[in-house]
Amino acid sequence: MNEYEAAELLGHCAAFDNRKPSIAARVAWAAALHDVPLDQDARDAVAAYYTTAPKDPDTKLWILPHHVRTLRTKIRNTRLENFQYEPVPDETTGQYLARLRGQVKAIASGRVATPTARPALEGGPTKQFMKELEACGWQGNRTIPDTDQPTTVLADTVRRAGPLGIVCPDCRAAIGFPCKTSFATRKHPLGRPLLKPHSARVRTAAGEQLPSAAERAAQEDRVRQMSAAALARLAEEPVDAEIVEDAS
Repeated sequence: MNEYEAAELLGHCAAFDNRKPSIAARVAWAAALHDVPLDQDARDAVAAYYTTAPKDPDTKLWILPHHVRTLRTKIRNTRLENFQYEPVPDETTGQYLARLRGQVKAIASGRVATPTARPALEGGPTKQFMKELEACGWQGNRTIPDTDQPTTVLADTVRRAGPLGIVCPDCRAAIGFPCKTSFATRKHPLGRPLLKPHSARVRTAAGEQLPSAAERAAQEDRVRQMSAAALARLAEEPVDAEIVEDAS
């Protein structure tokens, strides 16, 4: 864009913001837009700038050269949204680059109609690739239910990491809730929440197998029997009497 083209563009801007173009302004705009031609896209960029309302209603719109450059590029990129390169057989790298630049320039400028159909990938994975997936444990795509009824995800099926992801086997605290004491207080009628979960909950969350109720009862019986046997042995053993000599 030379000085005279910049002056023409400034005149187009003055129709929107009533600016007073000058020689200094056209020289400055020509220097800032030296690689931007004066075409319909540049004029549309000015119109697009003044079409959008400012965030502050009291602010006066005043277009600058960088606005023209940015909006013009956006207008041209919109035409390239569905662009797909059309190759030719046995083309060299230089031919590919030249043809690519030519197609992009033709579509971006509007000389060639903008593609309306979005390109889509065709075909599917090879049989060898599918066999490799199945060897890794892949069982196919997700199945579509026969009914249109929405599937309800229960809250109990949602798991979380750590001890709070399971029901405490000691105090029966629900998933996501902290463990609590077995005694009630005035402030906590259902038990005071604990800062740390019970050890049984921690071991269960870590995958450790805890003894069942019958095993715990049998273990307690063995402890009681061993304690009773120890007390019986102590009762049968004689007690050594301490002889106290008379000091007189």
